[in-house]
Amino acid sequence: MSKTLFDKVWDAHVVHKIEGGPDVLFIDRHLIHEVTSPVAFLGLRNRGIKVLYPERTFATADHNTPTINQHLPVEDPLSANQLKALEQNTAAYGIRHWGLGHNKNGIVHVIGPENGITQPGATIVCGDSHTSTHGAFGAIAFGIGTSEVEMVLSTQCIMQPKAKKMRITINGSLGKGVLPKDVALFIISKLTTSGATGYFVEYAGSVFEQMSMEGRMTVCNLSIEMGARGGMIAPDQTTFDYIQGREFSPKGADWDNVMAYWKTLKTDDDAVFDKELSFDGSEIEPMITYGTNPGMGIGITHEIPDAKQVEGGVATYEKSLGYMGFHEGDQMIGKKIDYVFLGSCTNGRIEDFRAFASLVKGKRKAEDVIVWLVPGSHIVEQQIKEEGLLNILTEAGFTLRQPGCSACLAMNDDKIPAGKYAVSTSNRNFEGRQGPGSRTLLASPLVAAAAAITGKVTDPRTLIQ
Repeated sequence: MSKTLFDKVWDAHVVHKIEGGPDVLFIDRHLIHEVTSPVAFLGLRNRGIKVLYPERTFATADHNTPTINQHLPVEDPLSANQLKALEQNTAAYGIRHWGLGHNKNGIVHVIGPENGITQPGATIVCGDSHTSTHGAFGAIAFGIGTSEVEMVLSTQCIMQPKAKKMRITINGSLGKGVLPKDVALFIISKLTTSGATGYFVEYAGSVFEQMSMEGRMTVCNLSIEMGARGGMIAPDQTTFDYIQGREFSPKGADWDNVMAYWKTLKTDDDAVFDKELSFDGSEIEPMITYGTNPGMGIGITHEIPDAKQVEGGVATYEKSLGYMGFHEGDQMIGKKIDYVFLGSCTNGRIEDFRAFASLVKGKRKAEDVIVWLVPGSHIVEQQIKEEGLLNILTEAGFTLRQPGCSACLAMNDDKIPAGKYAVSTSNRNFEGRQGPGSRTLLASPLVAAAAAITGKVTDPRTLIQ
């Protein structure tokens, strides 16, 4: 029987099928951090259970970490307790722990790929919704809850119903100034935040084939923002070149053997999906959100649509615009900005900093805008310095912070004040997501760079030389 990429990976990991129920799925890699793991470890201790495969579990500190003065004690008591608990729990159960100060420390969905932990054909879970990021490598990756974290720690398996399958194909070429983040926000604007609910999505077509691994990770990261269980892109030579030589990737004869398998990980020509969608890459322009969910996005030159043009209730739409201080028919270009955030598991990789630096080079930061530039890991931080990007950023008036989730969510010191507007390269623009009362405009690193230079929402294409 012909199979999709999703079928091939899923079926290879089914340990047991429950009649009329979920599948018992073996998990190859389990990523944990300080927020969702403490209660899971408490459950293990209360039941006297060990971690079955500690070598398949990788821990990093990211959500609660400060992004300045990481050598000092963490001031917030809740954050400090969670970080300490992760350190103690991993030591007790023999799990690798890359805490603050460790040269491999960083955002969980950044450190996995850059260390070769993320590999094609694998099943990967984490107590974090944006685990879908790892699907860029042809893996099945999805977020799980705290009770499921405990289940995977103790059994290396999880019970999951098999999702439906959707394929989104985008062919053609992207225009000037259009980045993978724009592609993802474009798709979500078309499907809405519930349009892929119940599906695992495979991205196909020349637009994704031409993307770097960093770009593919950005797209897969945002899959859940349209309701999908996860996203996948078939591995190819770009994938293999990225993985080869990284610390946890196969070596020597093992590499040759695994490559033979990885090359089979693609959807069969006559495989059937439950749903298929197609778009033209030339339709996509730099995107920006105007509301309080990632589906409320438009091309940056467009006007905010009327309520009757969008799905959902009028009252909900008006409430969202009221929270943002915007109105139907408003132009987004020219809106004043208070903060800019470059970072997160969506856009905290080296390619994102290259894009940002390319636009701000030779220019100056707007004086009245606060800009947080936060690498996704210490490895990214080192790359920024080695490639000379730090010099460009410094000369333009910017300061580089230390790795962490930072202003993606209000769980650390990097919070956007109430009423302030932030152009953010993160993944969610919910009410209060970046701080109580904060107003978030999701955008690409280029749109963020343009706002950082001009102090307002600006089409980056007008600044690209």
